[in-house]
Amino acid sequence: MLLFHIRREFIMDMLKKATGWCKQLTEIALAVLALAIVLQVLFGANVAFFPVDVIGNVITTTKALGSEGLVGLVAIWILYSIFDRKAE
Repeated sequence: MLLFHIRREFIMDMLKKATGWCKQLTEIALAVLALAIVLQVLFGANVAFFPVDVIGNVITTTKALGSEGLVGLVAIWILYSIFDRKAE
């Protein structure tokens, strides 16, 4: 019984670490996205560090979600709730 309890704690600890890594990676990705948008606004579409049209991709994604009606609204709500979570 003790071995099961120790194993369960180990697994839960590993899951918490993996969740923490995922949260940190998501925060880094959002920071890079924000930086790319600011650089593209300041320097135009030809930013050397980000060869992709970031603002165009964000607009395209927003239009695609908006054209889906209720499903798009639900998807936007889910994404917002994921990114709006407070650190626990």
